[in-house]
Parts: sequence; C-alpha cells; structure tokens
Amino acid sequence: MGQYKTPGVYIVEKSAFPNSVVEVATAVPAFIGYTEKASNKGKTLLNKAWRISSMSEFISFFGGAPKTQYQISEAAAAAGAKAGKGAAAPAAAVESDFASSGKEYVLELQGARYFLYHSMMLFFQNGGGACYIVSVGSYGQDIEKPKLSAGIDVLLKEQEPTMVVIPDAMSLAEPDCIALQQAALSHCGQVMKNRFAILDVYDGYKEAQDSGCIEKFRNDLGTNSLDFAAAYYPWLNTSIVQTGDLSFANVANAGKLQELLKAEVDGSALDDKKKAEIGAKIAEIGVTPKTATMSSDEDLHKILTAVCPLYKTVIESIKLKLNLLPPSAGMAGVYTLVDNSRGVWKAPANVSLNAVISPAVEITNAQQEDLNVTTAGKSINAIRTFIGEGTLVWGARTLDGNSLDWNYINVRRTMIMLEESIRLATKAYVFEPNVSNTWVTIKSMISNFLIGIWKRGGLAGATPEDAFGVFVGLGETMTPQDILDGMLKVTVLVALSRPAEFIEITFQQQMQKS
Repeated sequence: MGQYKTPGVYIVEKSAFPNSVVEVATAVPAFIGYTEKASNKGKTLLNKAWRISSMSEFISFFGGAPKTQYQISEAAAAAGAKAGKGAAAPAAAVESDFASSGKEYVLELQGARYFLYHSMMLFFQNGGGACYIVSVGSYGQDIEKPKLSAGIDVLLKEQEPTMVVIPDAMSLAEPDCIALQQAALSHCGQVMKNRFAILDVYDGYKEAQDSGCIEKFRNDLGTNSLDFAAAYYPWLNTSIVQTGDLSFANVANAGKLQELLKAEVDGSALDDKKKAEIGAKIAEIGVTPKTATMSSDEDLHKILTAVCPLYKTVIESIKLKLNLLPPSAGMAGVYTLVDNSRGVWKAPANVSLNAVISPAVEITNAQQEDLNVTTAGKSINAIRTFIGEGTLVWGARTLDGNSLDWNYINVRRTMIMLEESIRLATKAYVFEPNVSNTWVTIKSMISNFLIGIWKRGGLAGATPEDAFGVFVGLGETMTPQDILDGMLKVTVLVALSRPAEFIEITFQQQMQKS
C-alpha cells in the first residue's frame, strides 16, 4: 500500500488464494541415437533435443528405417571364423538360420545395427506420446560411445524430459555400453536429479545362465544412482518389421542368394519352361531395371516370395532378426500409458505389451527369483509370457532393489514429480519477505497440491493428515540464524503408496457347523 497524499478514493485489491502448484509432466522420454537424417526445413537438428509427438513427425524430421543388410554364409565357415584362427581353437557353436541342399546357413549382420527407428515404433505402439529425439549421427556411421555420451549432455539444457532411453547402446562393445549406461545414471541421479533412466541388459536376448549377461550387467554397472534407473530382461520378439518392409536388398551378397535360389529351382519338379521363367526373375536380383519387361524391385520381391520357398524363408529369417529389439523403448511407452491412465504413482507392471510376440527368453518363477530379489540389490524386472494373457511386464523395481526408500519405480518417479512441481511453484517466493505471511502462503500452496494428489490415490492414508504433512516457520523448521542467512526451510512429509508385489492368501480348514 502506497502513501496517500492526494484526497480521493483508492482501490486496493488483495489476493484471496495462494498460488497453485502445477503438476509437471511425468512421461516425456528423451531418446538418443542414430537417424537417417536430422533436419527441419533445411536447418540441422544434429545434436539437438527436438520434441515430437508421433511417428509421422519422427519420419518427417529424422527419416525412415535403416537399410540393414545380412550376409549369407555357411554355418560351418561361420563357426570356424568365430572360433578364431588358432589351430587348437575349438569349433564355436553357431545356430543356423535356414538350410538349403543339405547345408546349414547363417545370416551375419553387416555393419552397425541401428535400433532407434524400430524402437520408436515400439514406443508409440505401447502408448507413447510426446518425447524428445537427440540425433547424434546418421546411418552408415559407426556407433560410437563419445557421440552417444554427447547426446546425454545435450539434455542438460532441457527441462521437460523425465526419462532417458538409449536403444543404440546395445550396438556398442560391452565395456562401452556399460560406461554409457553409467553416464546415463550419473546424468539422471547426480546432475539433474529429476530423471529416470530405462536400461537394457547387454546381450539380453541370450539365456542368462548360459551367457552370464545378468551377472556381467550387475558386476560392471557399479552402485551410483541406482534408484534413478530400472532395467528389463529379456529382449523382445516383436512384430514391428513386416515382410513387406524387406526385400533382396537386405541381403549383402546377392550373388550367393541367386546361387541358392537357382539350385532350389533346378532341383524342383517344375517343367523346364517354368524353371527358365523363374531363373530369369532370379537373374534380375540386384540389377537396375533397364527394359519394360524387367520387374521393379517391389514387384520382383513379390514374385520371388510367391514362387521361391527358399527366398521367403530367407526374408522371414531376416525379419525375425530385425524384430528382436531391446525392451527399453517399449517400457517408456508403458510408463507413458500408465501415467496417463492411472497416474505416476501406479507401478508400471502387470501391463501387456503391444506389437510383441514373445520374450526372447522364457523365464520361470524360479529363474525370476534371482532377477527380482538378490543380495547384490540390483533388481532386474522380468518380461514374461502367461497363458491366456500374453506378454506382461512382471516387475516394478528400480536397480536399487535393497533400498526400502527407493526400491520401487513408482515411488521414485512420484517423488520426482512432487519435488519438481513444488520446486517450480515455490520459485515465485524467492526474495519475498521471510515472515509468517510468506510461510503461511507457501504452506497453503503445498498443502492444497498434496490434497489433490491424495484424492487421486497418489498418497497413502485415510485422511490428509495421515497422507502428508507440511511444516514451515520459526522454531519449527528454521532458527533465527537461518532467517539472518536468508534461509526459508520447508519440510514436506509424504506417505507414498507402494505396490502389492506379494499377495499372500491363507487357507485353513474349519470344523463343520451344520
């Protein structure tokens, strides 16, 4: 109120209500990886965090799927190459992908495997929405840890992302992959302290007992910021890539494919005219159409699929390999779906996964015991198949599985939401007088916000007093010295809801009464 010096009528308006706390977004993942392009109307988006909300936007700004190629090799030769050049080296076991003329063949990946594009499709099919993309390079480049680490640093300037997902980390060498995951943990739990990392297990498509992938993951990851991350096992056999998305262009050595197809046709019971017609089509593989009689690549692919069983088998084998994806992106979609439908306080578990045929590894109850509860404390969430229910997420623990405070994903993510919402709302009172009026206003603002969260089921308790408490004031949270130092201290106690992970039902016989 100013000083009155001139006679007259003065209007004074007083605020009747405190500021409100706006709940921050909880499910805005940031994906880091390699894309076909990275441009917006001629301006580069390389190493920039760019917000999108659909797969069509991703394709518009970052391009389409990578042209992954596989080379056809004899299984025996591949086993010898895997065993090494040493004469005394034992032959390595190589699982064949298909057979032809009595020989076993394998499909060997040529170049790098770029996971981001297909992972984005998995994300959106499982309920994903708004997200950020950080493109660190284009297809054809080697996948390198320094570039992906630089992508994490780009997120330092962004406030909105709440999750970090790096599918392309699975294409690095194992030591580089672990180092990158440690960098993601540091970013989420030590630098930003308001983000959650979703990690994949390296070689998570293999049996844990045979490959030791779980043991290696736990031993190498370290112990820092484990409560800001969750890991999922195994990888997923998806239906993202369709047969129509592939062709002979996905075979690196077209000559070997032609040789096998011709051998199949020559050994068939077809008449010579039909063999000649199919042979002519096989000869067109990898040849640019020069005459009107030659088929386009798309038409040739359809013809070969219809008349050559071996060709269809090769394409199906490539499809299976490309559909094997790490689960982190799909889980980011599940987090988004659960947050939007139930709230961040609902554990993202006992939810079915879309576009997933099966987990790459079937897990039993006995096998999950070590994944879920272990003396090392690094809980790995299982993805399992149940009869009549499909593929379900069957775990809701952070990597800090032995912590009673932060062992559940929804507890950590709910606390992140509460902390960020209240922090941003309380910024309005920085440099306000450190007196009782300010204290009461802040207490009312936070209490009103927490009552709303409690009513929606985010806090446990029969009454608001049981669910939370807000304390601020001289002699309560502050000393006279704190006020002289410019400190305004607020203490907020919240009773967060925890999932019913283990349900015990006791049965007992009773005496007959009638």
